[in-house]
Amino acid sequence: MSKRHILLLAFCVAMTAILAHAQSALLDLPRQSQNAQVSQTIGITDITVKYSRPLVKDRKVWGGLVPYGDVWRAGANENTTITFTDPVSIEGKPLDKGTYALFMIPKEDEWTIIFSKTNTAWGAFTYKPEEDALRVTVKPTASEFHDALIYEFDDLKPDSTLLTLRWDKLAVPVKVSVNVPQTVEASLQKQLRGIQQYTWVSYDDAANYFLTAKADLPVGLKYADQSIQAEERYDNLMTKSQILEAMGKNEEAKKYADMALAKANAAQTYQYARQLQRAHKQDEAFAIYHEMEKKYPDSFYTLAGKARLAVGAGNYDEAIKQMKLCQAAAPEAGKAQIQTLINRLEKKENINQ
Repeated sequence: MSKRHILLLAFCVAMTAILAHAQSALLDLPRQSQNAQVSQTIGITDITVKYSRPLVKDRKVWGGLVPYGDVWRAGANENTTITFTDPVSIEGKPLDKGTYALFMIPKEDEWTIIFSKTNTAWGAFTYKPEEDALRVTVKPTASEFHDALIYEFDDLKPDSTLLTLRWDKLAVPVKVSVNVPQTVEASLQKQLRGIQQYTWVSYDDAANYFLTAKADLPVGLKYADQSIQAEERYDNLMTKSQILEAMGKNEEAKKYADMALAKANAAQTYQYARQLQRAHKQDEAFAIYHEMEKKYPDSFYTLAGKARLAVGAGNYDEAIKQMKLCQAAAPEAGKAQIQTLINRLEKKENINQ
C-alpha cells in the first residue's frame, strides 16, 4: 500500500472516531455531553461561556481522559467559547472584547489557559498557537466531586469575578477583571449621542454614578455641568455640590448647595437636612429645619422638622406632639412610616441619629 493510501486511511479512521465521539455533529439529536451556558455581568460587562458537559462515568479524567500537557477544548464537542462585551483583564493581562475559543493545557500543578481568536472549530484538532489572543497560567485546586463538568462564577466583586471550571475533584479558577468606570464612561459616550442627550436626567444619572462609585470625579463633574446646562434644577445642582465636596472643594460645594436649596421644594429640603444629619452635621440640619418653618409653614415636612428640633432639645413630649400633627397632615401612604417614628419617640429614642 502506498504512503498516500496509508495517510488517507489514517485520516478516515481519525474522522470516523471524531464523528463517533461527537454523536450529533451533523444532526440535531440528544448528546451524551449536553450543551450548557452560563453568564455573569460585572459592572455593565457581560461574560458568557458556552460549553458542553462531559461526565466522569467512572473514568480517570486528569492524566487519563484529559492528558497532561496536551491542548484540551475545556469541555466537549464544539469549542468552548467565552464572550466579553467589553475589554477585560484576565489574571491581570488585557484582553479585548469579543468571542474566543477557550482552550486549556492541564498539568498536575499548573494550567495554561488559552483564549483563541478562532472560535468555530470542533475540539482542539485544528488548534493553532499563532491564533492565540492571550495565554495565562493558573493554579488548580482541589474540589468536591462533580460528575458533570461545570463552569461557575465565584468570588463576585463589583469589578471582578473568578470563572471556575469544576470537574471530577478539581477546580481551575481564572480571575476576570473589568475597569468599570472606564467601561461605563465609554458606554455613556455612545448612549448620550442618542435621545438621552436632550434631557437633564440622563446627565445627572451619569454624574451620580461617578459620585457613588467614588471614581473619576472630574468626569462626574463634567456630566453634572451638562445636566445643569440642559435644565438647572435642585437635583443636578445638589449633585454638583456633592461631587465638589468629594473632591475637597468645600467652599464651591457650599455655593452650589445653597443654589440647590433655593430651588428645592419642602420634600427636597427635608431630605437634604436628613442627609446632613446622617453625615453628623446636626447644626447645619437644624438650621435648615428652622428655615423650613418660614419657607414652608403649612407642609407636613416642616412639622417633621419641628419634631426633630424638639428631639435635639431633649423635649420628647413636644417631639411626639409635632410628629402626630405631621402624621395627620401627611398623605395616607406615609402615615405608617410616621407611626414608626412616633413609636420610637414614645420610647425616648433619638430619631436624629
